[in-house]
Amino acid sequence: MNIDTTGIEYIVKKVMDQIDYAEETGAPVVDGKDGVFQTMDAAIEAAAVAQKEYMKKPLALRRQMIAAMREIMLKKENIETICAMVVEESGMGNYEHKLAKHRLATTGTPGVEDLLTEAWAGDDGCTLLELSPFGVIGAITPTTNPNETIVNNSIGMLAAGNAVVFSPHPKALKTSFLCIKLLNEAIVSVGGPRNLIVTCANPTIEAANEMMVHPKIRMLVATGGPGVVKAVLSSGKKAIGAGAGNPPALVDETADIEKAAKDIIDGCSFDNNLPCIAEKEVVVVDQVADYLIFNMKKNGAYEITDKKAIDALADLVCPEGRLSRDFVGKSAKYIAAAAGLDVPEDTRVLICETSKDHLLAVEELMMPILPIVRVANVDEGIDVAVELEHGNRHTAIMHSKNVDKLTEMAKRIQTTIFVKNGPSYAGIGFGGEGYPTFTIAGPTGEGLTSAKSFARRRRCVLVGGFDIK
Repeated sequence: MNIDTTGIEYIVKKVMDQIDYAEETGAPVVDGKDGVFQTMDAAIEAAAVAQKEYMKKPLALRRQMIAAMREIMLKKENIETICAMVVEESGMGNYEHKLAKHRLATTGTPGVEDLLTEAWAGDDGCTLLELSPFGVIGAITPTTNPNETIVNNSIGMLAAGNAVVFSPHPKALKTSFLCIKLLNEAIVSVGGPRNLIVTCANPTIEAANEMMVHPKIRMLVATGGPGVVKAVLSSGKKAIGAGAGNPPALVDETADIEKAAKDIIDGCSFDNNLPCIAEKEVVVVDQVADYLIFNMKKNGAYEITDKKAIDALADLVCPEGRLSRDFVGKSAKYIAAAAGLDVPEDTRVLICETSKDHLLAVEELMMPILPIVRVANVDEGIDVAVELEHGNRHTAIMHSKNVDKLTEMAKRIQTTIFVKNGPSYAGIGFGGEGYPTFTIAGPTGEGLTSAKSFARRRRCVLVGGFDIK
């Protein structure tokens, strides 16, 4: 076979680009090492082979694998390294809160026990409704919760019998590669197949597009903004989309105001407001607004009262009306300094009063800035909260002792998560009942995903048998 000089130069350049990229990111160059492959196609092919082998294994092995995955991700040296790495690499979030989120994903994600079989028996025999795997799942992960999403998705997807190909965010590659490496080590240590969890060394947009159209990818799962969700929904494949949110926290005059203030600041400041479920704006009945603000300030909020300073802050974090990634996930102290504000060292959240159509209230900021909108009464408050949520149907919070109004808010806002009288993170099982997830599929309706979300519902019918009634 003859290859011209141009072809040789192209091949050499591609290899050298991969080596340079690997040195910069920590990605291995050798195909298949630690679940990382040079190309997306190679990763998908390896996962398909592994999944076929996986289907020959007993459920007992799945349980052993998931137990081993939890154990390795909870080792002190691993969890501390991962959480420190993601803060440094992404430049976002809070180390202590990253630890809490990582533990929550590792310990709380449901495993094989989530796959419940249904059965019907009668005169015509017995029918089973079983949950079985799709095969190989392609999963796009965000920079906001990279390690938690990989752990959460890996446990749920493998519990359902699938393999998974991750397309991690470029700003969290080292963290993502390390998580995939450790999870593979855990799987192999108990006799599981290699390459059930894989990725490619250079997860570009082109690689993600290749994954979305690859014939061996049977299902797509995406956590991110409207663009990535739209892309997977346009793929023609079964898709689960976890989209953006702009969660309002509504406070009426019947609420425990002191508790509401603490809960709101705790939720808003958690991991510097990176979680999509976190309080992004407050809507409060005027009658109790001053007392709420007073108590928010007692819990680490710094109030900006000058209108020019509020507008300047909006221009800083949303120049030309578009969110600046330079401040996403940064601390309140960091943002205040950039805005020329001198705030106390223990400031957790920057608060300010705005109109309902102010940029700070309308935009999903993902940073500890909390606009406060006054309303005349709870009915107006519900209207404003619904408007500010933008129909994302993601998360909403309400502090009230009026059951009728709590019920009305729940019916009107139609969010996947609705937290009553608690911080937002109670909605994912952190201080609230229920299992956690970091793939909250509001746009596609699965809600808080778990193993059963990644399984096909299949009916197995035996005619004229096993009827023992």
